Amino acid sequence: MRNDYLIEPVETIYFGGGTPSLLAMEEARRLLDAIHSNFNVTSDAEVTLEANPDDITGAKLSEWRSIGINRLSIGVQSFFDEDLQWMNRAHDASQAVISLKESLAHFNNITIDLIYGTPTLTDENWQSNVDKAIGLGIPHLSCYALTVEPRTALDTLVRQKKKEPVDPDKQARHFESLMRWMKAAGYEHYEISNFAKPGFRSRHNSSYWKGHPYLGLGPSAHSFNGREREWNISNNALYLDSIAGDILPAEKEVLTGIQQLNEYIMISLRTAEGLSLEYIAGRWGADVAGGIKKDAAIFLREGTMTASGDILYLADAGKLLADGIAARLFR
Repeated sequence: MRNDYLIEPVETIYFGGGTPSLLAMEEARRLLDAIHSNFNVTSDAEVTLEANPDDITGAKLSEWRSIGINRLSIGVQSFFDEDLQWMNRAHDASQAVISLKESLAHFNNITIDLIYGTPTLTDENWQSNVDKAIGLGIPHLSCYALTVEPRTALDTLVRQKKKEPVDPDKQARHFESLMRWMKAAGYEHYEISNFAKPGFRSRHNSSYWKGHPYLGLGPSAHSFNGREREWNISNNALYLDSIAGDILPAEKEVLTGIQQLNEYIMISLRTAEGLSLEYIAGRWGADVAGGIKKDAAIFLREGTMTASGDILYLADAGKLLADGIAARLFR
């Protein structure tokens, strides 16, 4: 499977997962040099680095620019200390603002993450968070509802009543407000959780949503060639031992045609481009497209979906119900 990628032009590179901003500069440089040496990287490739506010300094920003990083993804989460403390973040609100101002002095293309619906986040503070990001001139925002994953430390604390549970009504209210505010500020709502000023959509994430192939390198990294999904083992020591023994430490699954169809339904409905019945008919058959169109009729009637020609879209009211609507269209 890995040989499939050697001839593909590489249009985006993403340093993410864990805390890649802790890499020594020489390590980051060596990784980029190795990628350029082994793959056909386009001259205008988008090269993103994930960073936390407490890792960012003026010196690091200059060095990242010098080695070819041209986009930053910064995990701000909130501009209020009570929220950051509840989420056990290492930075505080003042560090968040300072890091963003410094980053914008070095990079014009940055994105930040914000979390909504946390027990400590009031409606007023949520609006203040969004207003702060817009006021700073952040060109891209990724905004997520807090989820409490099973068997995590946060899940344990919530079950032990040491932390408040998440309120789904608050999350819905925050998301609905977010859509209004971002539209009024001129941002494109191009994927359910993502908002961008014109020209600042994430090229890397957009390639995922369009089903393009991608190659993941390192422990836990995932790859996809359009037919097969592959993922590396997550244990660092076992990963390194395997590589030293010239063994690729990965597992693989081959997606069936129905799995590929359902993934297309799920992902396309989350994007501004919507779901193309014509594309489905051409790839999976006219009967399949007709069945999906029939099942979508109820959502069109109730106003959670809209249509333009053969394209189906989620209306704003449907974006809160995206997973459920997609599941109803699955084959």
